[in-house]
Amino acid sequence: MKDLMGKAIWDHFHNENPEDLQTETSISELDELPVDYLFREFEEMNEIEQKALELSQGKVLDIGSGAGSHSLYLQNEMNLDVLALDISPKSIEVAKLRGVQKTICKNILDFSGDTFDTILLLMNGTGIFESLTKIDIYLKKLHPLLNENGQVLIDSTDILYMFDRDEDGGVYIPADGYYGELDYTVHYKGESEDPIKWLYLDFNTLKNAAENNGFTIEKIVQDEDSYLARLMKK
Repeated sequence: MKDLMGKAIWDHFHNENPEDLQTETSISELDELPVDYLFREFEEMNEIEQKALELSQGKVLDIGSGAGSHSLYLQNEMNLDVLALDISPKSIEVAKLRGVQKTICKNILDFSGDTFDTILLLMNGTGIFESLTKIDIYLKKLHPLLNENGQVLIDSTDILYMFDRDEDGGVYIPADGYYGELDYTVHYKGESEDPIKWLYLDFNTLKNAAENNGFTIEKIVQDEDSYLARLMKK
């Protein structure tokens, strides 16, 4: 793994000629992702992120923690016990340098040994599920990581709006698979990573998967096509 996201985070933190990241998906063109967006303060976060952080309690696992902005807020402003987890080594190093006290560089599927009151998956948290065929694998992994009365706070976007419509309002979507299954590619300083599978989920599809894997689910926030959901053990 080239860890281009981590390299951009590292360059920005150390002021080593950082550049904006570029991202693209199998249904969208190249888009700029300003690297300083990954270092934003609570006041700069969107409504879904702010609500998820406000609802966090107890011992927290921040999955896909990136540069550590969510973890830092929970640790420093809400005095919570937070473990920041990410597969990017450079991102984890920067999170440590920014003051995140507990970090681990690991894929969530390889993580074990602790349980939590809150598990956070933000910035399209369903993305790590990769595809519809793997949702059950990830939800079965998360279930035993939750303490009784614990919560998973996860967000996503229904990307149906990105597909063309006909005159009658019908939507042209690909016939091969679920429309939220995308290939996601990161570019940085002339380098490109291999595309990864990234999953956007409409709420009803997440609801069905959650209920089939031992969770109850409620929608906490709806913001246009994006939403924040809370999963709890049945």
